[in-house]
Amino acid sequence: MGDIDAIFKAYDVRGLAPEQLDAELSGNIGAAYGRFVADNDGATSIVVGHDMRPTGPEFAAAFAEGAMSQGLDVIDIGLASTDMMYFASGSLDMPGAIFTASHNPAEYNGIKMCRAGAAPMGADTGLSEIKENARTRLDTTGNGSLSQKEMLDGFADHVLSFVDVAQMKPLKIVADTANGMGGLVVPAVFQHLPFELEIMYEELDGTFPNHPADPLNDANLVDLKRRVTEVGADIGLAFDGDADRVFLVDANAEGVSGSLTTALVAEGILQREPGATILHNLICSKVVPEIIAENGGTAVRTQVGHSYIKAIMADTGAAFGGEHSGHYYFRDNWRADSGLIAAVVILEAMCKADQPLHELVLPLRRYVASGEINTKVDDTSVTIDKVAAAYAGADQDRFDGLTVDMGDWWFNLRPSNTEPLLRLNLEAGTEDEVAARVAEVRALF
Repeated sequence: MGDIDAIFKAYDVRGLAPEQLDAELSGNIGAAYGRFVADNDGATSIVVGHDMRPTGPEFAAAFAEGAMSQGLDVIDIGLASTDMMYFASGSLDMPGAIFTASHNPAEYNGIKMCRAGAAPMGADTGLSEIKENARTRLDTTGNGSLSQKEMLDGFADHVLSFVDVAQMKPLKIVADTANGMGGLVVPAVFQHLPFELEIMYEELDGTFPNHPADPLNDANLVDLKRRVTEVGADIGLAFDGDADRVFLVDANAEGVSGSLTTALVAEGILQREPGATILHNLICSKVVPEIIAENGGTAVRTQVGHSYIKAIMADTGAAFGGEHSGHYYFRDNWRADSGLIAAVVILEAMCKADQPLHELVLPLRRYVASGEINTKVDDTSVTIDKVAAAYAGADQDRFDGLTVDMGDWWFNLRPSNTEPLLRLNLEAGTEDEVAARVAEVRALF
């Protein structure tokens, strides 16, 4: 059996397949998950899907068998993006699981699980208990049934419910789905829109023969940027492996950060829902709360991580939340994230304004960001204390790591959850100032 201690993370399961995660362990996890949602939520049915990785069908089938051994009925939705699984969980109001390793390389697989209504599940909300119960196979307590259900058409309709399709105008779009699940869900949504769509690497292939499905790495945007320029596209869309994240490229082949995308989506949401509350995590650019306030919304700062954002969204009734990493959460999507919903909201904004993306983004480019810089240290807490002491006179907090605001520049220093690393994000007015301030802060450790 695989290595259970290595694969259970804070919010999901992920590891090498089959060395760390195999069919036997998948079955044990399915039984433990089924027992948990039955005992704690009264669930009688669950939804199970998988992405295009070669081990997905076998592992998902084993997981389903495990859940059925606990008396739960399983609805198999087959190939699915993560946000399509959230749609299934939300619309059917039942717990769900999808086998995916998101943007990880081909040799990995994993499981993202949620409770009914796409409610998040993490170490403190079920994963730890499931991990312990999955060490051995639970005794069979029932014999659930297995059925298949097609969810793609309903998912496409749901995505389009976030925009006014009648406002859409002809645009030329290139989408790089990187042989990931975007190759399934992007055409299903865009067939209803008046766009000229070209999809790069549309074939579902979990070996990722063209490039890794990780658009957070600029190296994986090179092909998309080249193609946008070659065909004179209005916008490029880059999706990760399980297609729950999207990154934008404008007509000049310049990337648009997750922070700027958050600000753009926030503008669109506030036009539809004036005065709405919008969430942003604390490493997003300062432009995000500025734009929210300028558009009459209420900005709420959160910790990094989907469990925090979804919980605060539930508490505040926020309409939208964004993270710099390309995760965009929508209240009317059961507070779950969806790259496709964010993409169509941006496209609607371009059509309504009759402006290219770079012109929409230009007023948002007020600051320069360092990007996330990781540094290995001996002791993260001691190092953070040392840096805090060096800026003792500045406005600072420990909301999530250390945030220091010097007025015309600021930074956040956060420890990794899994490695002895510190993650530095810094923002200032110019590239030269960013370089100087990064050097200043890093010199302390």
